[in-house]
Amino acid sequence: MKFDIALPFYGDVSFLKDAVASILAQTDPNWHLLVVDDGYPDDSLPAWFAGLNDDRISYLRNERNLGANGNFQRCLSLLSADYCLVMGADDILEPNFIEVVINTISRHPNASMIHPGVEIVDEMDNEVSTRSDKVKFKIRNSLEDKQVLFGEPLAASLMKGNWMYFPAITWRTKVVQEIGFRPGFNVCQDLGLAMDVIMQGGQMVLIDDEIFRYRRHLASDSSVKAINGERFIDERNFFKVMSHDLKTIGWNKAARAAKFHSTSRLHAASLIPACISKGKNPWNLVKHLLVWG
Repeated sequence: MKFDIALPFYGDVSFLKDAVASILAQTDPNWHLLVVDDGYPDDSLPAWFAGLNDDRISYLRNERNLGANGNFQRCLSLLSADYCLVMGADDILEPNFIEVVINTISRHPNASMIHPGVEIVDEMDNEVSTRSDKVKFKIRNSLEDKQVLFGEPLAASLMKGNWMYFPAITWRTKVVQEIGFRPGFNVCQDLGLAMDVIMQGGQMVLIDDEIFRYRRHLASDSSVKAINGERFIDERNFFKVMSHDLKTIGWNKAARAAKFHSTSRLHAASLIPACISKGKNPWNLVKHLLVWG
């Protein structure tokens, strides 16, 4: 089975090269890597990729900057294998990643999503575990040790708390190409894609083995948006839409979980002291904590 890996890139070149090295080290050689450079100002990259001299690797550079969501969508449009991974350009695959995922697909050929165990590392490759990661782990482990998840129980679990690590997910390519991101969301677009797959009958298979290293940057753009409350405006609008859509298809338990989005509220509450200490207005965080529906 052929397996596509897409790397939408704009960022740290050294991390990108580490990510590519982890793909080259795979025990299963049946993969194709597509790197789509969103115009990062480093003219050395085309020559570096050409120097790898590996026909399994394609490097493209966008003529104009598309932004994170636009570049993700372009990557998806260029993939052709049955299954694909759209990983972060700073993440790392363990050498057996593709081998384990392909074996899992052979046992679960109807899966639309395969979510592996994930190790969280920082910029220095040290293993880290934030409060958010511990909550994610607890919610995921509350699913009664089921390996195959689908339907309202899976939707309700994700509306209670998004325990997924989006760049680690292997997707059935045709499904995500047909669905794509919902317009209008900049923070929750990944969760929205997964929810749309689930609401259309998609199955998720869990792998316990930690075969993916997800890099968490403590000073990332998402962290800044969380502190000043910007991300929670997007989240509040997203959960409102999700509550409506889930109720429409009769998934009332999941709709209630979306309406209350408890862990998202608690996350906002936990950031209020840091927001105040940085001299910022905490109103967006307070509003997200207190406003229902």
